[in-house]
Amino acid sequence: MLKVGDRAPAFTLVDTARQPVRLADFRGKKLVLAFYPGAFTKVCERELCALRDMLAKLEALNAQVLGISVDSPWANGAFGAANRISFPLLSDYTREVSRRYGGVHEDFAGLQGYSVSKRAVFVLDGDGIVRYAWVSDDPGREPPYGEIERALAGI
Repeated sequence: MLKVGDRAPAFTLVDTARQPVRLADFRGKKLVLAFYPGAFTKVCERELCALRDMLAKLEALNAQVLGISVDSPWANGAFGAANRISFPLLSDYTREVSRRYGGVHEDFAGLQGYSVSKRAVFVLDGDGIVRYAWVSDDPGREPPYGEIERALAGI
């Protein structure tokens, strides 16, 4: 699992239009990487809508938010549209990026062989260094939004 001070591993994921998005595309900009277990689930909806609602504050701190889940681009697209999410939602359908960052829940919801991203938030500085890391083993727990904002303000 990544920790504060680590360099964030490079990745390329697809957005809701199935276009590649690379971590390197955001060099020089602060990033909030918000890993969430699944589109159209209650806690994920609350989390992504909370980030949507605080987006103006985060953008004022020169930050870009990226939502990342193992859902398909189509599910993420429908989820984003239904909740008016204006930041990119990326599909980690291979689970590779989730495993390298915060980990995955195996056999999620009692479904043998089904894995989802652990709920996790990483704040990266413009050089791709992790300045804040929060990972929860409890998929029902939302991240501490105030800590995310304070971490960005401190960079």
